[in-house]
Amino acid sequence: MTFTATNPATEEIISEYPALDSAGIDNALVRAHGAFLKWRSASVAERAASMTRAAEILESEIPVVAELMTREMGKTFAAAKGEAMKCAATMRYFAEHGESMLLSENLPTKGSRSGLRYEPIGAIFAVMPWNFPLWQVVRMAVPTIIAGNVVVFKHASNVPGSALYLEDLFVRAGFAPGILTTVFAAVEQVPAIIADPRIVAVTLTGSERAGRSIAAEAGKNLKKCVLELGGSDPFVIASSADMEHTVAMAVTARIQNNGQACIAAKRFIVVHERADEFIEKYAAAMGAVQLGDPMDPSTELGPLVSSAQRELLATQVSSSIERGAKVLVGGVVPERTGYYYPATVLTDVPEDSRASCEELFGPVSVVLEARDLADAIRIGNDTPWGLGASIWAQDDGEIDEAIAGLEVGTVFANAMVASMNELPFGGTKFSGFGRELSALGAREFTNVKSYFVA
Repeated sequence: MTFTATNPATEEIISEYPALDSAGIDNALVRAHGAFLKWRSASVAERAASMTRAAEILESEIPVVAELMTREMGKTFAAAKGEAMKCAATMRYFAEHGESMLLSENLPTKGSRSGLRYEPIGAIFAVMPWNFPLWQVVRMAVPTIIAGNVVVFKHASNVPGSALYLEDLFVRAGFAPGILTTVFAAVEQVPAIIADPRIVAVTLTGSERAGRSIAAEAGKNLKKCVLELGGSDPFVIASSADMEHTVAMAVTARIQNNGQACIAAKRFIVVHERADEFIEKYAAAMGAVQLGDPMDPSTELGPLVSSAQRELLATQVSSSIERGAKVLVGGVVPERTGYYYPATVLTDVPEDSRASCEELFGPVSVVLEARDLADAIRIGNDTPWGLGASIWAQDDGEIDEAIAGLEVGTVFANAMVASMNELPFGGTKFSGFGRELSALGAREFTNVKSYFVA
């Protein structure tokens, strides 16, 4: 197997790296385990100092690494710069707050002293996706490393440059080799890595199918597993919504990262009394989205990551149209070099169509009409996934009803769903389990040790 980066805008091969053999993987695990034996004894303040330095270096190199991400997976240059800045901010956040998140806690019992300690457990194996080449790794790794663990990660095969950049960044920031290690491992090598005794836990961000496979291997080896999987996030428009703001944010929520985000809004559920207004304005706004070169500042929507991803999306749309879905804008693959697909809006989507039943990983919106807010919440929950959701309303009662009723890991009101350092991030149902970010994320891969002194 070869890790190959292809520019989705030009279809040109950028770089190629061979997968490691078993000896190469073993060397990486030896290095990671050795680094952990020293790193676990470092104070949180020492860990934070290196993390702050990593943030400083990253901030000084944002244009360089942003161009790398754009060339490897096609996100707009502006979005890539935003991703890099967010990564640096997360490094700074956990450097500043990690110590308080990991402090021992005193709990009252009949003993003279008792409580909890949060202790690192070892090398965590992470399987990472291509859609946010830096952020997905940083979101998982930074809190985990601050807690005293080390991370070995297998990145997606089409973003090898981003993987190598992150490993090199940490070394240049003063982290010992092995604290953050990338392994160019083939899929068939993953079970052996998970089974290796030097790996103590595993996490994956990716598809539901990949999640099932990783969870099975982790369970077989009695190792903790955290999964962040797909989503079909509902964007619920209530009666009291500020329509101008809602429409503008609906476009951003759907085309962010060229529509390739697990938490991107995918189903737009609008109550009957506002449906005509929303559909008319939203279709017009999506039709005006500028498709083009992701390095061009005027471009709003770049290419999909690969020809296979575009073919899948186009097939999902065309098969749904055959079953009766109506296309308001988009829906046609443009004749140009690059893996481009236009901003697309579907209505009258049959419940048994692919656009209704599958995650659409690209800039395609499904607009659904509900009788009222309760019905909109019911439709929003009518999916096997439960990652994120948003409610658009000015009435506090409608906001609270949606927050309470939507069966997801995260609900945002009058803002598009996002991962934030201060809040736990993760899903429910088939969107996975476990949490990243916040204090919960910092503690996710720790031994929560209880102690009691008589």
